[in-house]
Amino acid sequence: MTPDDLIAHYGLEPIPREGGLFRQTWAGPERPDGRPEGTAIVALLTADDFSALHRLPTDEIWHFYLGDPLELLLLAPDGSTRTVVLGPDVLGGQHIQFTVPAGTWMGGRVRGGGQWTLFGCTMAPGFTFQGYEHGDARDLTARYPAEADKIHGLCRPVF
Repeated sequence: MTPDDLIAHYGLEPIPREGGLFRQTWAGPERPDGRPEGTAIVALLTADDFSALHRLPTDEIWHFYLGDPLELLLLAPDGSTRTVVLGPDVLGGQHIQFTVPAGTWMGGRVRGGGQWTLFGCTMAPGFTFQGYEHGDARDLTARYPAEADKIHGLCRPVF
């Protein structure tokens, strides 16, 4: 199985601004505020791409499916930081499922030496682009200076 096989199988398309490829696989009924009750996506990152730092107003559950481990940098509202690894080695500390709390900056990439990762994300209430906040390297390194190198490697220009 290759990334091209997965792209064709799932009909993956580029994730706007964030990076990677995705397809929404489920959206729940619309709520009174216009957001869906929940959403789910399947997504693919390759070693030459990354999920740019961003934050969302709702918890997001990340699910590891196939491929190489995914490193996820988390920058919490209280100033703390953490890197978690999603992957198959659960007894070695990797996660097959991890919940990122609302308001936490998150960005990820295939772990060094890996080629690709197939994963999913689930949210309730569901994702909307209006809730997406794109990270700015200058602002984030000022707030989280100990993670400056990782932050610069996980940011794209703000439009």
